[in-house]
Amino acid sequence: MKTLFRNGTIVDGTGSAPHKGDVLIEGDRILSAGGTIEEAADVTVDLTGKMMCPGLIDAHSHNDFFCVRDDAEKFFRPFVMQGITTQITGNCSFSPFGAEPDTPYRDKMGGGLFDTQKPGSFASFKENVEGKLFVNIVPLIGQGSVRAGMTGYDPAPYTAEQIEKELAYVREAMENGAFGGSLGFMYEPDRYAKEDEIIAFAKEVAKYGGILTIHPRACSVVSADYPLLTKKSHLEMGLDEAIDIARKSGVRTEYSHLIFTGQRSWKLLDKMLRAIYKARKEGVDIAYDNYAFHYGASVITVVFPEWYAKLSAEEAKKPVNRKKLEATILMYRKVLGIDWDDMVVAYISDEHPEYEGKTIPEAAAEEGLAPLDMYLKLVELSGRAGNIYLGKYYNDTIVRRLMEDELSVFMTDAWVEEKGLQNIAAFQTFPQFFLLAKRDGIPVEKIVRKMTGATADRYGIADRGYLKAGYKADLTVLDTKALSVDEKKPDAQPGGIAYVYVNGQAVVSDGQYLGGTYGEIAKRK
Repeated sequence: MKTLFRNGTIVDGTGSAPHKGDVLIEGDRILSAGGTIEEAADVTVDLTGKMMCPGLIDAHSHNDFFCVRDDAEKFFRPFVMQGITTQITGNCSFSPFGAEPDTPYRDKMGGGLFDTQKPGSFASFKENVEGKLFVNIVPLIGQGSVRAGMTGYDPAPYTAEQIEKELAYVREAMENGAFGGSLGFMYEPDRYAKEDEIIAFAKEVAKYGGILTIHPRACSVVSADYPLLTKKSHLEMGLDEAIDIARKSGVRTEYSHLIFTGQRSWKLLDKMLRAIYKARKEGVDIAYDNYAFHYGASVITVVFPEWYAKLSAEEAKKPVNRKKLEATILMYRKVLGIDWDDMVVAYISDEHPEYEGKTIPEAAAEEGLAPLDMYLKLVELSGRAGNIYLGKYYNDTIVRRLMEDELSVFMTDAWVEEKGLQNIAAFQTFPQFFLLAKRDGIPVEKIVRKMTGATADRYGIADRGYLKAGYKADLTVLDTKALSVDEKKPDAQPGGIAYVYVNGQAVVSDGQYLGGTYGEIAKRK
């Protein structure tokens, strides 16, 4: 069946200026794009007043863990409704494959964040998801998941034999179509990997021309992963480690989610960008991805000291330890540049939904408590396992600089939560990028390129990311005058997403969700 999209404003993913024209598709391919198309079609869609671009590509996702679930659709629908047709998955060292099917450590492969329902090889993952994908997937193999599948959270350095076994999983994935690998140094067990293991993993990915994404050890001025007193900020040290891995292995590298957590980190924007450009000038192939919003998902214990958590109930009640606790938390907050009202409760427990969506001071005021006492109460009620959304990842200036910088591509790094307050990034990120670009006068063709062609080029995705004859018919149509987001309702459907096609099939039509499992595992160039 042929479908003709007529009279739209075309933004083709190349960075070229928008132009009026038509697009004709047949099956899962684009037959023609641009100019006036006179060829007859089975269906004609009038796009007068609307903008058509390639299907949007989310450069950093974890939705591969939800692909085989019986209720998978609810985890993908919000991404489709913001115009996303393809997601790069397997980031931060986590993938639902790269292990033996009978591994005794299945519960650890997702690092405590994700449930690995069907562990196994990458080939088996492909079989399991065939015909079940709501978007296209660009899969990476996570070193942390491979390590967890082999030895759980054991911190012991790997032997040469264990490293070789790890690399066998990488080879199997790459030879069957994976796009690369990922590291995540903030998480168990990847944080325990030593340099010889890390470089071997990166070199194996490089052998196949793959890409390596790296979640650094620190995204703030200070962190728990480096000594407190260092010559450089911990944020800079995390980037230095990523650059060192890229230099020693020769692998194409994507620095995951360049964020600046806490106001004290904001001043490091220029230093971080200079370091990336300096490395590139020296021959290191490194770039990065970024968010649209100023906050992101975190844990309730973000400023809660580990030493206090280890105390017995009796020891914890002692005045001296309480004073030390107060001083430690105050120091963390001051050093990071985080206030209590930067913490919004996402989830405490099934028994306490009343706190969801409230800042620490708001909850404290309702209960007549000081913010610190409210915070400690929430830590206790959640069993130190609560989730929050933490502010001050960015400010307007930083977001604009990163949006305009030629090395950035855009991503969500979000997933639909089973319980509690949803992360707005899973529902409204890409429309927010469009709105910010309009507000700040950034040309729409530059923004579309970062969401489409530039991301496809960066990850080596074949036949996607451009409105060109012969390419896959992944299409997103926007009513730019109706584009909207609602930051007060994180799970709201954004306005202005008129049509979305995945491999030539309509999944959103006239703003209404149709659904359908038309996605596939993308192919490498």
